Amino acid sequence: MNLKYQFNAVSNLPTTLPLVRCPSFTLPNPLKFNHSLFFPIPTFHLSLTMAPTGEHHLLSTEIVNRGIESSGPDAGSITFSVRVRRRLPDFVQSVNLKYVKLGYHYLINHAIYLATVPVLVLVFSAEIGNLSREELWRKLWDSTAGYDLATVLAFFAVFVFTLSVYFMSRPRSIYLIDFACFKPTDDLKVTKEEFIELARRSGKFDEDSLEFQKKMLQSSGIGDETYVPKAIMSPENISTMKEGRAEASMVIFGALDELFKKTRIRPKDVGVLVVNCSIFNPTPSLSAMIINHYKMRGNILSFNLGGMGCSAGIIAVDLARDMLQANPNNVAVVVSTEMVGYNWYPGRDRSMLIPNCYIRMGCSAVLLSNRGRDYRRAKYRLEHIVRTHKGADDRYFRSVYQEEDEQRFKGLRISKDLVEIGGDALKTNITTLGPLVLPLSEQILFFATLVKRYLSGSKGIATTTNGLQTVAPSSSSGTKPYIPDYKLAFEHFCVHAASKTVVNELQRNLGLSDANVEPSRATLHRFGNTSSSSIWYELAYLEAKGLVKRGDRIWQLSFGSGFKCNSAVWKSVRRIKKPTSNNPWLDCLERYPFEARS
Repeated sequence: MNLKYQFNAVSNLPTTLPLVRCPSFTLPNPLKFNHSLFFPIPTFHLSLTMAPTGEHHLLSTEIVNRGIESSGPDAGSITFSVRVRRRLPDFVQSVNLKYVKLGYHYLINHAIYLATVPVLVLVFSAEIGNLSREELWRKLWDSTAGYDLATVLAFFAVFVFTLSVYFMSRPRSIYLIDFACFKPTDDLKVTKEEFIELARRSGKFDEDSLEFQKKMLQSSGIGDETYVPKAIMSPENISTMKEGRAEASMVIFGALDELFKKTRIRPKDVGVLVVNCSIFNPTPSLSAMIINHYKMRGNILSFNLGGMGCSAGIIAVDLARDMLQANPNNVAVVVSTEMVGYNWYPGRDRSMLIPNCYIRMGCSAVLLSNRGRDYRRAKYRLEHIVRTHKGADDRYFRSVYQEEDEQRFKGLRISKDLVEIGGDALKTNITTLGPLVLPLSEQILFFATLVKRYLSGSKGIATTTNGLQTVAPSSSSGTKPYIPDYKLAFEHFCVHAASKTVVNELQRNLGLSDANVEPSRATLHRFGNTSSSSIWYELAYLEAKGLVKRGDRIWQLSFGSGFKCNSAVWKSVRRIKKPTSNNPWLDCLERYPFEARS
């Protein structure tokens, strides 16, 4: 028996979260059964009309809340709910050659060295290989005896000058001395139930909005120890400059005080200051507020980045790196944060209620240096930064969009296509990053398979997800796509803890283990989505566990509005000892890892 049922999902909801309720249907009399016996289960197919043609493979479905209708005209009939999620696209199977070219561009720039050095070594080896030591010295003496002293000195002067120019023009190494993550006080800690109660007490939400936020929290991966400002329970408008500055002062000065204490750096010694906060951008700026509070020097290079979303932390590091390259013998401080209270949305639009449920208080402060003498006390050296921006496409540009709703309440609207958009940006970013970090063996296998699939073309084949038929891309020639093993390039992964769904999908697409994404899941559960600072809470988790050893490579991956996806690669220059203080994980470390994937 096959029952075909068609339904529509609500279009204004993000497809990672909707729960579609299917009307109950009654089984024919011949299929009546006794609950104590085994019974046949009817099969069925669902036709998803909510997605455009060709996008069904981006959706996954799951049947939940099975039951029996207890009353009404349909009493005794089977009822169930279908959860529809938009999955990250299997981007490794659809990598475009133009994105591969971006990564190989870096290698091509240095191809002359890779091509000529081996040839010169072979020629030199062949030339002297048949000569004895006495013959070699005699040949060297005979070839140089004809030059006078002035010619020899001129040659060495040119040689020394060339070496000096080469070493002086090389990019300076950028070291991460240390970093700090702000941990709010316990009076700001809330459970999920307390969060809903605070929202109800504020009087700003109707029951439908409260119920929606409750369901969101239950499936978010967020635990019961995250932090929110007290102002959210106020019935008054909390999106004020006064509340924003108060929250900013608390988190930013808390993180910086800890950083200066750990590094023993005086605020007046800082030559470059970069602050990023997406939503709250007052005048004077947050960077000016820091300079005023710590009485920093007058010639400091200060920058304030706004509106750049959760990926701004790596953008701020990139800007600080550029400033350090241009200003030798200097140190830079990078501050990443977001204001929860100022971004609090009091309306009823469900796509704008999502940030209320995920974004939590947090702030990180990082100290960078280009001074050679800081190598011995540094923790990490910056290896690569790769930035991807998809803002030229309107669909990507509006995926995370600040605007007013119908009631004129300001908030962030989250597109239902956000997961798909993030997956495409991530595909571009890691394809560019791959040639820089992957071993040569992985690059050859990946590139050869990619070219083979590109030349043979691709078609779609049917696959199965959660027991329901979907469509996924595949090569018509039967060539299975080769997925590079990024675990060969990195020992640790700090993936932006946006939501449980995003972390799970990234793990599946990149072939990561549970241990690889443990820092992301733990950070999401303990601190929530702290926006651009989340990748630093994850690195703090790795240090607290004592997992970072000398030579380990760490991949920080973040994505945010615009739409942007950014990667930073760090290499540990020494073994990081387990901290005994000034780490946000010390009071709860024994509770992690935990099973939080389901």
